Amino acid sequence: MGVTGPPEPVLDRDEVDRALARLGAEHEAIETSLLALQDHAGRRLLEGAELTGTTKDRWASTEASITLLWAYYDAYTATLRTAREIRSRRRWSSREDLVELTELLRGESVTVADTPGTAGASTPAGPGKLSRRFSLGTLVDLMNELYATSLDVVVTADAVWSALPARIDLLAAELQRTRRLAHSVGVRPGEHPAGDDLERITRTLTSLRERVVSDPLDFWVPAQGSSAPGGGRPDTAVYDREARALDDVRREIDAVLTVRQDAEQRLVRLRDVLSRADRTLAEARTARGEVLAKIAATEVPVVSGPPTALQEQLSNAAEYRRHAQWHRLSPLLESLEQQAEDELLRARESLTAVTAPLAVRAELRGRLDAYRAKVSRHGFAEDPLLVERYDAARRMLWSAPCDLRVAEQAVLRYQHAAVELLGGPRVPQQSGPEDRRGQS
Repeated sequence: MGVTGPPEPVLDRDEVDRALARLGAEHEAIETSLLALQDHAGRRLLEGAELTGTTKDRWASTEASITLLWAYYDAYTATLRTAREIRSRRRWSSREDLVELTELLRGESVTVADTPGTAGASTPAGPGKLSRRFSLGTLVDLMNELYATSLDVVVTADAVWSALPARIDLLAAELQRTRRLAHSVGVRPGEHPAGDDLERITRTLTSLRERVVSDPLDFWVPAQGSSAPGGGRPDTAVYDREARALDDVRREIDAVLTVRQDAEQRLVRLRDVLSRADRTLAEARTARGEVLAKIAATEVPVVSGPPTALQEQLSNAAEYRRHAQWHRLSPLLESLEQQAEDELLRARESLTAVTAPLAVRAELRGRLDAYRAKVSRHGFAEDPLLVERYDAARRMLWSAPCDLRVAEQAVLRYQHAAVELLGGPRVPQQSGPEDRRGQS
């Protein structure tokens, strides 16, 4: 790889040991990153999707880069293993050993054969090269570059898939509700401009979703001046335009309803609010059973059933409208609208209260894994005390039923050990008998 420079000075034993320690830490960090990339949900989705356009081209190149990345990693691992074997031959390395170790650790000692399928990857090899030689430092730089570009594609596609299709589906569901409401008041395609707009919005949203699913990278706006993987945001211009158009249609339909069927509109809205409240309460009851099964030593509030009185009053309101008893309907509607909103709020609060333990458990899991990733980046993932405390906390958090108090203390003990090992600020321990008993 170019003109050979002056020979590297021979490392002494201490320099060799320090270099091996540093390279070992880099090796663990690279391995952790590669495994995380391998398990990333976005990568699995890209592998199984029917891709088109920009995403198809970039993913083909990225797959080649990932293949090359693993080839580099295997070569790096083999060279590091060889260096460790040479160093372990004898306690005081001979001059010959030190010369060989210097070449391995500082020279262009890593040979990487061309890997089939990496034609699209960025490599320093020229045409016709069957293999390349690198120093360990150069190889780390190349792996970092390949990892960053590969992660950018994976994270970007995942971000678009996580954001846009779900928003499109929500808008499409709202569109269907609006269509049904429009038909109920005679707003139909070919008979009213708002009906034609609904048809156009439907076609646009259907096409938009298909394009987003097959070519997510075409819907990404990179952040200006950012080189971090996934820096940017999904392009929602078409979605935002159609959402505004649907809002305009809804306003037109509201105007028609106000003129022609104000009472019916309010009754429909009331039924929708009460239906949402009923569904929310049903969801809360289901969630309560899940919490009772998965979380131990936790008070879970009882979820009440839907109030039958509101349904009876709603039936009375429909009868008043049918018989044109407007003087009775008006005050009843005002009262029902307030009660229905209160009922929906109560149902949502009930769902929030019931699922709170699951949210606490999810937060503890996230905190535990975040600290695990942090110590892994610093090369302390295999520290015996950290492994013991991590395993203990993980068993508690991923077992059922989970005692949140005990699990939180286990997470705090792991944090405390991690912070002490990393030399950061001390993690405050929660007071109480659980904390004192949990110290090890």
